[in-house]
Amino acid sequence: MNNELNTGKSSQCMIQCEEKAYKEVTVPQNITVVLPAYNEEVSIGSIVLLTSQYADNVIVVDDGSSDRTAEVAGKAGAEVVRHETNRGKGAALKTGFTAAADLGADVIVTMDSDGQHNPAEIPRLVAPILKGEADMVNGSRYLNGLDKNTPAYRRVGQTILDGVTNLNSGLRITDSQSGFRAFSASTKDVFRFTAKGMAIESEMLADAGRHGLRITEVEIGVRYDVDGSTENPIKHGLGVLMMVLKDIEFNRPLYYLTLPGSILGIIGLIMGAISLSKN
Repeated sequence: MNNELNTGKSSQCMIQCEEKAYKEVTVPQNITVVLPAYNEEVSIGSIVLLTSQYADNVIVVDDGSSDRTAEVAGKAGAEVVRHETNRGKGAALKTGFTAAADLGADVIVTMDSDGQHNPAEIPRLVAPILKGEADMVNGSRYLNGLDKNTPAYRRVGQTILDGVTNLNSGLRITDSQSGFRAFSASTKDVFRFTAKGMAIESEMLADAGRHGLRITEVEIGVRYDVDGSTENPIKHGLGVLMMVLKDIEFNRPLYYLTLPGSILGIIGLIMGAISLSKN
């Protein structure tokens, strides 16, 4: 019990110390958070209120929700942009980045809207950009090894997706599927924003790698007990894998036809078979 209390105090102290250092060593810049949201009326209000403590602007992109997401977000103080239909996370991020630029953002932060990410970690995430050390910062659950709280099935899928994403991008990222990231606003036009669903995370890393952006990672925490996704995780993983393989085939065709490419194809077939067996 004492160990748990000490661990909690240590973690809180670390966040408070980082916030203090962040305020002391950085010059004032416009930090804008983009929250893509689809049917998140339960969580979006509290997320906006918490996030606004660490950002100049909070933008909620309501991606065709059928509930009160836009209304709740607006009442909580967010700038709300609405899509009339559900266009996917890539389109929502594209809209959010454009809106952030219109608000004069210097740094753009992306977060999930279901409460998985801790807004108190925003100062840690943006610090390398404010110091001029990075163009993009990836929040990683696995920077110091696999998170013991990560469900086993996620660990297996994550390892595969990290491998193919790094192969496609030429990077060495430890958490390719993280949605908690920070970007210098000057990078806005680097990204295609064409991928639908969660494949956008891998696509953005591929774009960043090909354009030579300076990328670093910082450690973050994630709550899995509030994961609001209704998508089958195996189907999700398979969808991301197929997108990355197609991207490799288009951009690195010679590599795709080699032995590693064949191995990736076999992995895709295996995941496809597993997915079908679950249905």
